[in-house]
Amino acid sequence: MQSPVAKIADLIRRTDRFLVSSHANPDGDAIGSTVALGHILAAQGKDFALYNPSGLPKQYDWLQLPGPIHTTLAGAEANWLFVLDCGTQQRVGEELYRVMGSRPIANVDHHLGNPMFGQFNWVDVSYPAVTAMIADLADELGIPLTGPLAEAIYLGLVTDTGYFTYDNTTPSVMELAARLIRLGLNPGRVNAKIRNQWGLSRFRLWGESFATTELFFGGQLAVAHVTLGMLERTGSTAADCEEIVSFLRRLRDTRAAAILREEPDGSYKFSLRSTGPDNVQAVAALFGGGGHRNAAGGTIAADLETARTRLIEALGESLGLV
Repeated sequence: MQSPVAKIADLIRRTDRFLVSSHANPDGDAIGSTVALGHILAAQGKDFALYNPSGLPKQYDWLQLPGPIHTTLAGAEANWLFVLDCGTQQRVGEELYRVMGSRPIANVDHHLGNPMFGQFNWVDVSYPAVTAMIADLADELGIPLTGPLAEAIYLGLVTDTGYFTYDNTTPSVMELAARLIRLGLNPGRVNAKIRNQWGLSRFRLWGESFATTELFFGGQLAVAHVTLGMLERTGSTAADCEEIVSFLRRLRDTRAAAILREEPDGSYKFSLRSTGPDNVQAVAALFGGGGHRNAAGGTIAADLETARTRLIEALGESLGLV
C-alpha cells in the first residue's frame, strides 16, 4: 500500500496545473509550506499558481518566491488544489472556499481534528510543521533540500516549534534542521531574516496589549486582548499580533495563555498556548476552532467582555483550574 507522501508525489508526477494555498492570514508554516511546494512544482516543470487572500506577509518578504502569490483567483485556473496547513477548509478564505467543491483537493495538514476534506488527505499530527511534510515530499521526488526551498522549509520548522523550544521539538525535527544546515543553510542569517522584521508600530501594539494582561486561577492563566482601536492607534495590523500569546506564557507559574483580537465584524479571534499535557485544542474545539494540543485558536461572535468571560470559564474547566 502506498504511503500518503508517495500518493502525493505520484499526483504531481502525472498531473499538471496546480493551485497552491494555505490558510488566510498565513503564519510562518503556512507561507513556508506554500513557497516550498511552489519550488518543488517548479523543479518538476509543472504549471502552478500560489494563492493566499492575505498575500505575502511583510515580515516574510525576504523569501525567494518561485512565482507571485496571487490574492485573487482571477486567471488562476487549476486541475488540482493543494490546501496546506488548514485544520478546516473554511480557513482558506471566502473566495477559494466557494470554488473548492468544483476542484479535486490534496489536503496536506498536521492539525488535530482535520475533517479530511480532500480527495487526497495527507494529515499527520506527528509532524511539527507542514514544511517538514513538504521536506519528505521533496525527498520522495528526489529534489535536494537546498537554497530557497531549504529556507522556506526552515521557516516553518522554527516558527511552529518556537525555535525548537516547544514540546513538538522531536529528534526528527532536529535531524531535519541539521540536514538543512549540512546542505548549506546558514541558520544565523535565516534566523535574522525571520526575527528581525519588527516595525515601531508592532512595539507600540505589544506594549498596549501587554498592559491589558490579567492573571486568573492563581496566576495559572494569563489573558490579554487587542482591539481595533489599538491597531488603529499604533498603526499596526493583525499580523503584528503574532506571537504575543507565546510571550504571555513566559509569566512565572502560567500554564496557559490566551489573547483575544477584535475582528472588523466585532467578533473576537482567540489564540491559546500551553505546555505539556494541558490541551488547549479541546477548548478551541468548544468554540468551533482547532489546532494542536499546545497551540490552538478560534473565533467567538460576541463583545469583548462576553468573549473573554466565556473563554476564561472554558479554559478553567478544561484545564481543571476550577
